[in-house]
Amino acid sequence: MDLNRRHLLSASVAGATGALAAPRDTLASSLGRDATQYGLRPGSPDDQTKNLQRAIDEAARAQAPLVLPPGVYRTGLLNLQKGTQLIGVRGATKLVFTGGPSLLLGEGCGHITLSGITLDGGGIPLPARRGLIHLAGGRAVEIADCEITNSGGNGIWIEQVAGDIRGNIFTDIAATALVSFDALGLIVARNTIIGTNDNGIEILRTAIGDDGTLVADNRIENIKAGPGGSGQYGNAVNAFRAGNVIVRGNRIKNCDYSAVRGNSASNIQITGNSVSDVREVALYSEFASQGAVIANNTVDGAALGVSICNFNEGGRMAVVTGNIIRNLLPKRPAGTAPDDDGGIGIYVEADSSVTGNVIENAPAFGIVAGWGKYLRDVTITGNVIRNAPAGIGVSVAAGTGIALVNNNMIAQTPGGAVVGLDHARVVTADLTADGAERYAQVVVGSNAVRR
Repeated sequence: MDLNRRHLLSASVAGATGALAAPRDTLASSLGRDATQYGLRPGSPDDQTKNLQRAIDEAARAQAPLVLPPGVYRTGLLNLQKGTQLIGVRGATKLVFTGGPSLLLGEGCGHITLSGITLDGGGIPLPARRGLIHLAGGRAVEIADCEITNSGGNGIWIEQVAGDIRGNIFTDIAATALVSFDALGLIVARNTIIGTNDNGIEILRTAIGDDGTLVADNRIENIKAGPGGSGQYGNAVNAFRAGNVIVRGNRIKNCDYSAVRGNSASNIQITGNSVSDVREVALYSEFASQGAVIANNTVDGAALGVSICNFNEGGRMAVVTGNIIRNLLPKRPAGTAPDDDGGIGIYVEADSSVTGNVIENAPAFGIVAGWGKYLRDVTITGNVIRNAPAGIGVSVAAGTGIALVNNNMIAQTPGGAVVGLDHARVVTADLTADGAERYAQVVVGSNAVRR
């Protein structure tokens, strides 16, 4: 038989046309179980919890995906089984919550996949520590290309889960979009979070330990500190007790408190994020946190750009490099400690290198090192500071360690290029001036100063 290119092309087109013309049930069966075969009716005003649960259970037993055709399905609590795969059509398949502790619940089961489904919580209040999607224990979990909206509590709450939460859209969340406790290996990437009342993403552990969650390339906006507090809420990304967390490449805008807050989160990496319009410390590593890399971020609008603090609690060791920080606010929000002023580009205390940053329009200081006696082994080199009342402030209180200030470019700082501090109070003249008083703990090298 003579097979030429024309015959092959004709056969390919005929095959494709036949697949497109296949009946819906045939196409669904090729992907998995069609949910309508269990009595589900898209668009029905009736509650369909019973039929949905039967469909989920039987598809999971058959190790087959359950395909939900376009339409609205009203439902209460649905229990997920090991291997459950719910597949919908993006923007067209919607589960509308009618009430219960959660909409989707999985306990001690892995290999769960949720894809292409809109989950509408209807604003129905959820119990504390619950999510519209609630998973406790499980590996190989995937939640992708879903929309979680109008949750009366958290959007997703997971505990001891390993998996991938990717490409989802969260809107109008009454608490936090995603809460993870004690992750086993988690990726949170390319999600869009707009409008939450507690935090955007929380990476938490019940005790200090390794976590390793990757938070990458998300868009997070309009995060409120609804319950109040002094920083527990109002953060785009909040890592607590979670070691080795990486937060990179995120676009963060309009937060009541911080863009990224690491509390007792050692070895945190905060890199390549774009931050604007946050009202406390933009990038924060605090309390018992040892080891932080904060690099190559842009911050435009915050009370402080970067803070590495709480040496008194064991917080120490950081590299702060390559950041652009500008247009800072003079005050932090109400509710923070009364002596916590704003208007500082970068603040560090112990065992830290501050190198190659550019800071402009800081209402107080470009860089500050130390608070009272809490200063040890800090180097401040190669930075550019422009337009601040004072360029660099270094604690000269009794008992401090050594700070090296060298090779910086400092311009338009009428209160001094480098000054000594006693807590928040300036207690020296400009230490770069000829004949200035010298302090053994402050090594001021060759800085370029334009007064």
